[in-house]
Amino acid sequence: MSVNTVTHLNFRGDARAALAFYQSVFGGDTVTVTYKDAGNVQDPAAADQVMWGQVTAGNGFTVMAYDVPADLPWNQGENAFFVSVRGDDPEEITAYWDRLTDGATVVQPLGPAQWAPLYGMLKDRFGVTWVLDVAAQYDAS
Repeated sequence: MSVNTVTHLNFRGDARAALAFYQSVFGGDTVTVTYKDAGNVQDPAAADQVMWGQVTAGNGFTVMAYDVPADLPWNQGENAFFVSVRGDDPEEITAYWDRLTDGATVVQPLGPAQWAPLYGMLKDRFGVTWVLDVAAQYDAS
């Protein structure tokens, strides 16, 4: 079992440019999944925006990013990032989720998602937004 904690940056339309910039600074590989790629287009104007993106470099640098949909509130000074906990064991992720929900507001209940076997989002009692998921390999084909 292993778990990684990664900073997950939130943008309003700039995630792709930010990921490209961070990749140019730290090196590594960039993966992006648009709302269209994931079959989750709520607003046709945002179909090509980043639903999930990541830069991973051999030096250990990893950052994730996405474009917050226009129908969700977003204030760069208030919710500029999430803490993402990714693992490969559903039982381990579920146990972390269960403990983090103490006093939390659940934004998205932990459960299967189109892009992951388990995915959930909550704001803990201290106001920190956490995203927990069981990582799945993305196949762009």
